[in-house]
Amino acid sequence: MRTLPKETLDPKALTVWRIRGIISSLIFALIPLIYITIAAIGFLPIPPSWVIVIILLLIIFQAVSAIAFIPSLRLRYWRYEVTEHEIDLYRGIFIRTRTLIPMTRVQHVDTREGPLYRHYNLAAVVISTAATQHEIPALSSEIANELRDRISELALVVEDDV
Repeated sequence: MRTLPKETLDPKALTVWRIRGIISSLIFALIPLIYITIAAIGFLPIPPSWVIVIILLLIIFQAVSAIAFIPSLRLRYWRYEVTEHEIDLYRGIFIRTRTLIPMTRVQHVDTREGPLYRHYNLAAVVISTAATQHEIPALSSEIANELRDRISELALVVEDDV
């Protein structure tokens, strides 16, 4: 049986994913707030108080899970490893997925940075195969660039051998 991949993501990923959780929680909370505001003006029926309490509890549950629990669990279970013959990805909180990408299937490799990733000097490595794309998120920019170059060189060497 194979051992789990050894490499982990950058710990700054936790901060970035928590900021994303705050943003998604604010958007999730904004929708019922807009409805209640319009209902208070008189354009829509005012929901019963028990409905408002349930919605408030759902908003709190979503915010706590998106900000506190999911990012730390995601960081804990995301692992990867690149060897001469394959790329091994292991991830998932409730359902764990392990993906092995043979180097012969790699078509090209990119690095991707959004505004939050750039602010925290992080990048994602995106590996494209004929069927789909695989992403290793939240690596430091330096490690992501080195990994992209290494995968590209290994994929080229494997293609030359075929």
